[in-house]
Amino acid sequence: MQARKSIDTPFLLVLSALVVFGLLIFTSAALGLLARDGGATFGSVAVNQLLLGLVCGSIALWILSRLDYRKWRPYTPYFFGFALFLTALTFVPGIGLELKGAARWLSLGPITFQPVELLKLAVVAFLAAMFAMHFKHVDTVRGGVLPMALIVGSAAMILLLQPDTDGAAIIVLASLGMLFAAGGRVWHILLIVLIGIIAVAGAAFQRPYLMERFTIFLNPGSDPQGAGYQIQQSLIAVGSGEWAGKGFGQSIEKFAFLPEPIGDSIFAVAAEEFGFLGSVVLILLYAAVALLGLRIAARAPDPFGGLLVVGLVLLIIGQSFMNISSVIGLIPLSGLPLIFVSHGGTALAISLAEIGIILSVSRHMKH
Repeated sequence: MQARKSIDTPFLLVLSALVVFGLLIFTSAALGLLARDGGATFGSVAVNQLLLGLVCGSIALWILSRLDYRKWRPYTPYFFGFALFLTALTFVPGIGLELKGAARWLSLGPITFQPVELLKLAVVAFLAAMFAMHFKHVDTVRGGVLPMALIVGSAAMILLLQPDTDGAAIIVLASLGMLFAAGGRVWHILLIVLIGIIAVAGAAFQRPYLMERFTIFLNPGSDPQGAGYQIQQSLIAVGSGEWAGKGFGQSIEKFAFLPEPIGDSIFAVAAEEFGFLGSVVLILLYAAVALLGLRIAARAPDPFGGLLVVGLVLLIIGQSFMNISSVIGLIPLSGLPLIFVSHGGTALAISLAEIGIILSVSRHMKH
């Protein structure tokens, strides 16, 4: 079977449509900053999103799509160690930057960088290499559960100290999906999920902000002017969009009422301006990226490539669907970004780099 030399065109076209739609939504949401005093300005977030995110990310996509993904498999442990080191630097005074009570950023002069985005990619790459190495024994504790526990546990420990519960959660979910795809036993996965639920419940009693999230999720109207304000305003924005929306740039909520209009709540801005129909189109684009990505995984020439794509698709789509679900009240509010839409140059750049890796695997797909 000869290797394909061209990338998967349908996947790239759908991804391009999603990025363009996301950029439109972000531009409109960012205009709301013009009416707000203090904090980030329209110019600063636009430069960060376009220069660091879109431009640097597109360059990374092009380079990685042309590199043979199999050549850097031996380096995945070093990549993981480097990502862990960068994430640990967030605790170092003068280098780490603490915002809103969380030490999740590195300050590099005028640029701030979230190493967790690199850590997510590193975990997926290292896990793909480990599962591929033990592919015939992934259904055992030693070949599947133990490597995952060591890799994911070390990453989650640092993230929970920051604290970044959402980052740890998406890494765990993506890792469980990879374990299942590699042939891990279902009862192993269910046992890990049960342990995770117990751990989250215990953490909620130790960390008031987690308990507050669950309380507001169960009763959104319990504190409409306090902890429940964001979900209340998000639901108002989503509902006011009705079927066809108010039109591009016409959101009212983004100017004064909606917290984090360019971040956690950006889907609410999209729903208000493009309505139910536009929201469905956005969700279908994510679904198409997932399906086409999993098709590439299924046709990958080796277990490493297939598992790598599965993990990256789960990272991108999992974060995005968790963001959307939290905005419309299906799950507790999360700090995870809506990939390709939310503000965050680091997240956008790393996500585009991940797309480049998926396209690299697609060059070698089986017919």
